Amino acid sequence: MDANELIKKVRKIEIKTRGLSSNIFAGQYHSAFKGRGMAFSEVREYQYGDDVRDIDWNVTARFNKPYVKVFEEERELTVMLLVDMSGSLDFGTSGMYKRDMVTEIAATLAFAAIQNNDKIGAVFFTDRIEKFIPPQKGRKHILYIIRELLSFEPESMQTDITVPLQYLTNAIKKRCTTFLLSDFIGDKDFKSPLTIANRKHDVVAIQVYDKRVEELADVGLMKIVDAESGEDMYIDTSSRKVRAHHHQWWVASQERLHDTFTKSGVDAISVRTDQNYVKSLMSLFAKRN
Repeated sequence: MDANELIKKVRKIEIKTRGLSSNIFAGQYHSAFKGRGMAFSEVREYQYGDDVRDIDWNVTARFNKPYVKVFEEERELTVMLLVDMSGSLDFGTSGMYKRDMVTEIAATLAFAAIQNNDKIGAVFFTDRIEKFIPPQKGRKHILYIIRELLSFEPESMQTDITVPLQYLTNAIKKRCTTFLLSDFIGDKDFKSPLTIANRKHDVVAIQVYDKRVEELADVGLMKIVDAESGEDMYIDTSSRKVRAHHHQWWVASQERLHDTFTKSGVDAISVRTDQNYVKSLMSLFAKRN
């Protein structure tokens, strides 16, 4: 992708995702992802109905009448995007490639974050940490993240979800809201590092998948290539038994994934590349309110 084409693509994604975040998501995002807690703001005279536990006894004694402490939500968050850059994301049979949808979702979340005055950072991963973008505020910073999402070429094509989770736990000291974006294809168990990461941070998982991984189409003999290992093989998709076996594998893998998220206490959604991710994000936000 040349520089002009990249600029056009970044601009196109900005127009779409910025509009979504400002028109649809900003309010829901604010209430779904809370700040660090309550910070002291000021004192004022006690009013009927105030919680007596908020009385400031020092000020009350000084003025001989009750005063209460007023608290405000500490709103500013740090948001981290953990983005899978492995080879399996470069796949799509309808709508868009998985990587394109991951980029759009990440951009939408990033614009929602800066509209709420949050910092946004990113970790690109495969079976290693490929790139770390420190959290910052502002449109310019988000455009840089989008540009990197579109143009970055990873060193590895493999996936290991445990790697970014351990990095999040060990390297990111301040508690943050984290969106883990991946297709979650793979047999490695990451329940333990996910549980540990979610204790320290607020982790949300977003799975992006293609309908042809869910259901094989009946198109006869088909050559498939494993984007991560580079191995290829032929499968007979005209066989009902082959298609049924593949679907059983998908259902079993989704059940394992759902079990991992549930037992780790992590909110999660799954989005298909030929469907509208807006509804899925809205349901995620609603689930957290």
